[in-house]
Amino acid sequence: MKLVITMSRRYGTGASVIAEELSKRLGIPVYDKVNVEQELSRNTYESEVEAIKGLAQKPCIILGRCASEILKDRLNVFNIYVCADKEDRIERIMKKESLTYEEAAQKIDANDRERSRYYHEHTGKAWGDVNNYHMILNTSDLGVENCADILMRYFEQKEYI
Repeated sequence: MKLVITMSRRYGTGASVIAEELSKRLGIPVYDKVNVEQELSRNTYESEVEAIKGLAQKPCIILGRCASEILKDRLNVFNIYVCADKEDRIERIMKKESLTYEEAAQKIDANDRERSRYYHEHTGKAWGDVNNYHMILNTSDLGVENCADILMRYFEQKEYI
């Protein structure tokens, strides 16, 4: 199966680490906002939709950008949502970006608001609604380091890979 994985995530959950590990194990690229924008002929949402559909012609992992909704009708797409407890996210961002607790908390809140607004504006749906995803991973409970293992076992069991 030509598996395309979409990964929506709250800021500071470690989802990009999970995506990179899956990328190595599956031998497929990861695309994020920067990669998608590089594919744009012009900077509109419609152009972004076309870019995502183009990238999804081959197996890949797409982080964010409403990809779960854009590709929802494709049988080879697996949609994941990654979350974590706010305190864990704050700690992760403090370490990663050398921020104070308050700075990290403000950055997380601002980023989450923007992602929620962007998703709702372009899909009319609530960002993080469990009905929009095949699997929800809570990195506070599961550990970032375990999530790629969990996904690989699931994909093998379902014979996606």
